[in-house]
Amino acid sequence: MLIVESVGADDFADFVVLLHKRQLELSERIREHDEEARALRAARTEDVADDEHDPEGSTLSLEWARLEAIREAEAGESEAIKHALERIRSGTYGVCEGCGRMIPAGRLTVRPFAAHCVSCAS
Repeated sequence: MLIVESVGADDFADFVVLLHKRQLELSERIREHDEEARALRAARTEDVADDEHDPEGSTLSLEWARLEAIREAEAGESEAIKHALERIRSGTYGVCEGCGRMIPAGRLTVRPFAAHCVSCAS
């Protein structure tokens, strides 16, 4: 397996655990943000919500935009994790999709779903 050149066999198992743990945490955050979106959607339909003139906080539109940006980022990270798990199954995890070199273990520790080395990512 290609991963052995960059990451030891013991470390490989750690990355699998890290990916699954991150996916669970991300699923919980997505669930919380989905609930927040439902509440915000309900608030947007209320006639009494005069958010444009409320000096106490942000408008519902601004809050909606913020929440959608977070949800989009979470969806992207979720897809990246799924892709990393597919690379594990195919035996290409740890190999840069840009240049074909090994991704350093340090980068994978910080971003276990990284598909590119630092050079190709920047």
